[in-house]
Amino acid sequence: MDISLARLGEIQTNHGVVKTPIFMPPGTQATVKAVGPDDLEKIGLEILLVNALHLHLRPGEDIIEGMGGVHRFMAWERPILSDSGGFQAWSFNQRADLSRITEEGVEFASPLDGSKHFFTPEKAIEIEHKIGADIIMAFDECAPDNDDRDYIKKSMQRTHRWAERSLKRHQELSKQESCSDKKSPLIFGIIQGGTFSDLRKESAKFITNLPFNGVALGGETIGYNMPRTLEIIEELKSILPKDKPLYAMGLGASPSDIIEVVKRGVDMFDCVNPARIARHGGLYSGKFVITDRDISFESDFKDGILKIANSCFKDDKLPIDENCDCYSCRNFSRAYLRHLYLAQEPLYLRLATIHNLRFMIKLIHFLRDNIEINL
Repeated sequence: MDISLARLGEIQTNHGVVKTPIFMPPGTQATVKAVGPDDLEKIGLEILLVNALHLHLRPGEDIIEGMGGVHRFMAWERPILSDSGGFQAWSFNQRADLSRITEEGVEFASPLDGSKHFFTPEKAIEIEHKIGADIIMAFDECAPDNDDRDYIKKSMQRTHRWAERSLKRHQELSKQESCSDKKSPLIFGIIQGGTFSDLRKESAKFITNLPFNGVALGGETIGYNMPRTLEIIEELKSILPKDKPLYAMGLGASPSDIIEVVKRGVDMFDCVNPARIARHGGLYSGKFVITDRDISFESDFKDGILKIANSCFKDDKLPIDENCDCYSCRNFSRAYLRHLYLAQEPLYLRLATIHNLRFMIKLIHFLRDNIEINL
């Protein structure tokens, strides 16, 4: 497949323009693990993702609002996207039945202290407005792919009703905010439907007919089952709007995944994997190649991941990746990174995370440059 369907875009937010395609690292607890805002700026990150449900549990949206909003709270003055917590409600339900889903909303027990909480679409939107995110997500139900078709359909239909309620509350709050100095965020709707083509198409038609500023592909499938993810994107391409950003939620575990969805017109993606695998000794290494209007990722390592604990790196003087310009690669050897990792030194966490995130941003810039050439 060639790059002809890939596209460039811009999203105007209250904290600046976000150019697309774009990778958004999750900073779930108002921080990207192991690195600070100064590191993130030097890496070249343009937008971060936080989670309304987690920030509600700790420290609480009232505290964040009292501190001047989430940007000031975490010392990040660039755009922030807030997830509403639908996926987290799903994940809680997978662990010892910690949540209960009804038409009204989701009741769940906090994983921090066991306290009971109840999230409705309205409450999720109120929290996202209160913390001051630039882009917010409608509240949805993320049903497991292994649920039967009947439940997936009921879950999708509930997500549609929740989307309408989320949008209504967002519009009410935006009207109130228009009378003050506070600027309202953009809001995205989420397409569900599991792995079923007809349900995905039905959901896409419903969500795209609502006045959302952007559209997201949600559900367990997206990013976790890449072959089916790519099929879903292909099946929906005639339905999805051409003038709104398309966000594949939870996608971006590898450079190859990002390349494949960008080639199919996806604009935004987020994934914990680049930072997570860095902390566990996995470092991206490889090169991006363009031939005959196609782009691919090539590496000497399986899945493009160098396992720094391997003994072959114990006296390796090379940087993690010879083509990378990150702080870690410009200053340190594989041998030193291996030493830090085995010694469990905190510095390893920072250097490894800087590298993997910068690697993703270099990929984004490479894609943008070559999309522009081929437009």
